[in-house]
Amino acid sequence: MKVFKFGGASVKDAAAVKNLANVLSLFTKEQLLLVVSAMGKTTNALEQLAEAYYKKQKSKNTIYKEIKAFHDQIIAGLLQHKDSNAYDDIENLFIELECILETKPESSFDCVYDQIVSYGEVFSSRIISTYLNEIGRRNRWMEAQNFIVTDSTHREGKVDWKATTEMIQKKLKPIVTKQMVVTQGFVGRSQDLKTVTLGREGSDYSAAIFAFGLDADSVTIWKDVDGVMNGDPKKIKNAIKLDALSYTHAIEMAYYGATVIHPKTIQPLQSKHIPLYVKSFINPKGKGTTVSTTSKEKNIPTYISKTNQVLLSVSSKDFSFIVEDNLSGIFATLAKHRININLMQNSAISFSICVDNKPEKLALLKKDLAELFVVKSNENIELLTVMHYDEKGLKAILGKRELLLEQRTRTGVQFVIK
Repeated sequence: MKVFKFGGASVKDAAAVKNLANVLSLFTKEQLLLVVSAMGKTTNALEQLAEAYYKKQKSKNTIYKEIKAFHDQIIAGLLQHKDSNAYDDIENLFIELECILETKPESSFDCVYDQIVSYGEVFSSRIISTYLNEIGRRNRWMEAQNFIVTDSTHREGKVDWKATTEMIQKKLKPIVTKQMVVTQGFVGRSQDLKTVTLGREGSDYSAAIFAFGLDADSVTIWKDVDGVMNGDPKKIKNAIKLDALSYTHAIEMAYYGATVIHPKTIQPLQSKHIPLYVKSFINPKGKGTTVSTTSKEKNIPTYISKTNQVLLSVSSKDFSFIVEDNLSGIFATLAKHRININLMQNSAISFSICVDNKPEKLALLKKDLAELFVVKSNENIELLTVMHYDEKGLKAILGKRELLLEQRTRTGVQFVIK
């Protein structure tokens, strides 16, 4: 039993969906669960729609029509017969979304976000499932929300692993053993039956959750690249593909900002020794990259860049040291505002963190911290992580850029640079 995950780029238009079917034709004898993302840049558009709806802006109608027209165009490119009614269910889904937009928002923005943005995966999976059935690749469309149980933390749902595993084992596994199943990434459902998303780009994580519950043989993430590279080819000259990675190396790469794999994906797979393959949907017969317990990786320098970062430096107002009591308060404030730390460094008189630039969250964070501390910030900076580094390579990549902060271990180094 295998879990396949197809991201937005792999289903961005009708031609891409047809290519997905071609990829699946190589696995006709396999038991498959397909986890699909929203098509193309639909998630971005739905985020704009959620904001316009919540703020009661007139632009919501225009954004909605653009989203619908985009999907209608894909459907038109997939129709086998001009009078086909196979896609009527998708039309009903758009009517559902339109009905939501006609009501007044009565929940927090994060809750509204989840109810609206999650439609991207539903549209995508419905269209793909319908097309595959039309061309004879029989499958069953199922809602991921019926299996992935979360808490009520909207936009960053925390998985209830016990309840989720029980649901997948009892309700989903018997179906996957009989026929291919198409479902959604990114979404789950809380105990109060509200849609909860798992975090931006969370479809990889969904694939890992399903694989864990199904005791799958493997997970394959289908990308538009040949595998995991040792750096962004747009920034690193002569970037090369890594044929094999350990779970630990993959976790660190994802955590520090490598966009090929979602940070939460690896640990559920590692716990059951389920290998992860990153392969190209353009070249599906290619070797790709294998992440597993037995992977024998080479110590090739790996460069991971995380842009649009903010460096915050916190110091006490009374010139006292930054000690445990201060740190406790700082971390509590970070947790309150759900700020994830990408790097931190402590000295006797200051505490510095590098975080993603989320202006609204950071404004509230700095306001709270400023009650007790002096807060300084540097914006428009980059966090560069280099694993298995060598000094010659570091000098070449840093050049003459301004270095704001540096941390080193035996196997890795991180720079905050401007």
